[in-house]
Amino acid sequence: MTGVEEPLRTDPVAVPGPAPARLGVNYWRLWSASAVSNLADGIVKIALPLVALGYTDSPALVAGVAAAFSLPWLLFALPAGALVDRLDRRRAMLAANTLRAALLGALALAVASDAGSVWLLYGVAFGIGVAETLYDTSDQSILPQVVPRELLPRANGRLHAAELTANQFIGPPLAGFLVAGGAALALAGPAGLWALAVAALFLVSGRFRVERDAPTTLRADIAEGLRFLWRHRLLRTLATMVGAGNFATSAIFGVLVLYAVGPDSAMGLTEPGFGIFLTTIAAGIVVGSLVAGSLERRIGRARVLGVSVLAMAVVVGAPALVTNPFALGAIYFGGGILFAAWNVITVSLRQRITPDRLLGRVNSGYRLLAWGTLPLGAAAGGLLAEMFGLRAVFAIMGTLTLTLLLGMLRVTDAAIAAAEGDAA
Repeated sequence: MTGVEEPLRTDPVAVPGPAPARLGVNYWRLWSASAVSNLADGIVKIALPLVALGYTDSPALVAGVAAAFSLPWLLFALPAGALVDRLDRRRAMLAANTLRAALLGALALAVASDAGSVWLLYGVAFGIGVAETLYDTSDQSILPQVVPRELLPRANGRLHAAELTANQFIGPPLAGFLVAGGAALALAGPAGLWALAVAALFLVSGRFRVERDAPTTLRADIAEGLRFLWRHRLLRTLATMVGAGNFATSAIFGVLVLYAVGPDSAMGLTEPGFGIFLTTIAAGIVVGSLVAGSLERRIGRARVLGVSVLAMAVVVGAPALVTNPFALGAIYFGGGILFAAWNVITVSLRQRITPDRLLGRVNSGYRLLAWGTLPLGAAAGGLLAEMFGLRAVFAIMGTLTLTLLLGMLRVTDAAIAAAEGDAA
């Protein structure tokens, strides 16, 4: 054979590198379902207390609606985790959202026919909260079955950003508009959204049930998950740090409104101004969810986690020294970025180093510790404010948060790599 089929090239040819790994169509269907579910959740948690005002003017009864939402996390978090490890996780999410849609749809019909009451709101809020424990635990546990483990930081970051935006940015103001259009509309809207999330979950293909070697009791399953969490030094340290950090943040956010709102307050904000001020930390969390993977690659996981602890201490303690809302808003925005980075890194790590068969139970045990300290922190903040004043709450809790840096002596890059190696 003589000649060549193409002229010889003397200029360098760019060789394409490997295409970046994709999260896959199943992930984006799951992402869509979670975003829509969280939008419904954000609407309901604002709409139900507003609807309750039509049945009672008692502050305690209205506040009880929020308590009915959160109580299931104390009562059912551990059983929910055990169930998630027994069931097909996608089907568990389908069942949870179907239950939420049915409960809220029935409540909308009752309200529209003048058969509603504050006690009916309590029952529905509690039922939705029970379903939420199952859905949220499944949502975190199914992800390693949907995307490769090396893509978990990216997958968690995008999922966290979507859930937060829907739950805290879009849901609450939308709830106000819906309630203005009528209580039944405010309840029917999120019921329809949960039904839409069910449709998105039906499109997620595959089987997401972890095989079990032998039948066991629910009690034994819960005990096994708690033992794994407690005996794993790295996970135990991180869980303890999260619980203590949430205790401190709950203490200061429980009294922050007294410090911020009113002409005689330290910050002098109006009620709408306070709402805008709080969006700074939420905006930071959205940004942080998207850049967490980049921060992890650039400076390392342990350094990001250590800086996040420092950021938490600054956010908690800053109001003791700074009262300018613009300066505090900037601090809270930066803190939100690092809070999100902590969440994305630690959730992805927990998903990597926990066996699939235990992931639901470990996630639920983690959340029980993380969220179980919230009411304790709020009570402590109120008590300290009564005894020593508002500034003292910020100073004390900021100092407490700084002590969490001791946990970073165990949370090192070497310890993280060793835990991942053991899991592999």
